Amino acid sequence: MTYYASRNSVRLMAHGGKLSSEGLLILTSLADAPKHGYAIQLDIASMSGRRLGPGSLYGAIARLETAKYIEALKADGPRRPYRLTPSGATALAVELEALRKVTTAAARRLALR
Repeated sequence: MTYYASRNSVRLMAHGGKLSSEGLLILTSLADAPKHGYAIQLDIASMSGRRLGPGSLYGAIARLETAKYIEALKADGPRRPYRLTPSGATALAVELEALRKVTTAAARRLALR
């Protein structure tokens, strides 16, 4: 199965829409320090057990950059590091709060079983 991101997903993201799971993982990876693509990929695999392929990783990076949630820094040799912007930090905090509400409800409902 192949999925395509549309320009609408970037517009939606830039106007407070939901982040993709890839976007959430990338913003989380960049929350502590700037990283280049391969370092982001390794960090995501370490924290989530999920390996993003280059197409998924760099497609999500491009969408996050377009939405102004991350920005590229000066290239360090062949590698280009990215950092979280203030609007990216806000988007991550909003998404984490929404996830917290869902996980709290799920835990409460499971406890009722």
